[in-house]
Amino acid sequence: MSVTDLIRCLNLRHRVRSTRRGDALPSLILMTDEERLADPLPAVAALPPGSAVIVRHYGDPGREELARRVVAAARPRGVRVLIAGDAALAATVGADGLHLPEAMAALGPGPWRGWRRPRWLVTASAHSPTALRRAALAGADAALLAPVFPTVSHPRRPPIGGLRFALWCRQSPLPVYALGGVTAATARRLRASGAAGFAGIGGFLAAPRPGNACGGA
Repeated sequence: MSVTDLIRCLNLRHRVRSTRRGDALPSLILMTDEERLADPLPAVAALPPGSAVIVRHYGDPGREELARRVVAAARPRGVRVLIAGDAALAATVGADGLHLPEAMAALGPGPWRGWRRPRWLVTASAHSPTALRRAALAGADAALLAPVFPTVSHPRRPPIGGLRFALWCRQSPLPVYALGGVTAATARRLRASGAAGFAGIGGFLAAPRPGNACGGA
């Protein structure tokens, strides 16, 4: 299943979501990871225009240089770059926005808002309906809700599941992305969930498999 197939399976191509300012939200969000995606540049190159990438790599001593390289690779492709947890770094490298870890969003509107640029996209991590509400109060444009399905990055955290994810999406005060275990095999279960899109550490960039991508739909 290709990235294009996944967009079609989630009915995202005809259901573009927007921020409160009216800016279109990306359908796909790639998250960097020091262990599972140490070099994110090839994955960034595989993203279609209109996607986004969140630079994490929190412990990387060369994080600023990596962020600059990601921005340089993403911008010509029409891919937005968000920096996780560091508004000053986002401003320094000319990123397109900021990603708030759940603990950071739980603090409410914080000092990071002083760094916020007019067209920044701000996302936040969430693991519960309460966290979704806190993300909205903090000023986020959208939330990444996880883990929807079992995932190797959080093996001890019970997955939300497709049905409960859909319920929380409908109750959420802001657009929600599916994160955690979203692959070519699981994406079709989210077609009617109301998700704004999905995020992951390259799972949706896996090699395509033969057959009907949308499982008969």
